[in-house]
Amino acid sequence: MTDRLGHRLTAAMFTLMVLGREVSNQELAEVTGFTLTGTERTGLNKLGYVDSDRSGPRRSYVHVLSDSGWAWCENELAAGGPPPQRGQSPLATALYVILGGLGEYLQRENKRLYQIFGPAPGSNGKPPADLEDRVRAAYRELVKEPRGWVGLVDLRPKLGAPAAEVDAVLKELSRAGKVHLVPEDNRKALTAADQEAAIRIGGEDNHFVSFET
Repeated sequence: MTDRLGHRLTAAMFTLMVLGREVSNQELAEVTGFTLTGTERTGLNKLGYVDSDRSGPRRSYVHVLSDSGWAWCENELAAGGPPPQRGQSPLATALYVILGGLGEYLQRENKRLYQIFGPAPGSNGKPPADLEDRVRAAYRELVKEPRGWVGLVDLRPKLGAPAAEVDAVLKELSRAGKVHLVPEDNRKALTAADQEAAIRIGGEDNHFVSFET
């Protein structure tokens, strides 16, 4: 079950989701009527849903959804209604009916939110991070020790990217000697999910990854 946020923070999260890129406080105010500052900003940062940084000549904050933020939005689609609030707006309720339909479409078509709202390949919009950075970030989140092994079955769900694109990145990093990919020694321990998440290199399915640097 997703952590429910208040209406303002939920609005901020969905705005960052739809824009699918870094958003300045000025632009956020133009769209939603408020900015992410103070405890609202630090709260989302501490939850790991939003990454915020200062940029530009005025060093004003810009915000972008993290991988966990995209996952929160996907979970919120299935919440069944807006966060409880006194004097609930019918418009907010209707919005969640639409969001529920979007969530059902994603499940039916096996798609991720980032594929819909993220920048199209070759567009001028800046994605939350390029795919290699997303792979590295997910690995760092999962690994237990330096250069430890992480199962691809655990890594892939955090990326929100097509398997073929992830495979291309991992194969390139492998050729460059930046990652190591190995199979599961105990093939009887493999689940159907492990087999589906595997990457095939040199005629062999590999199930674990370790970053050299």
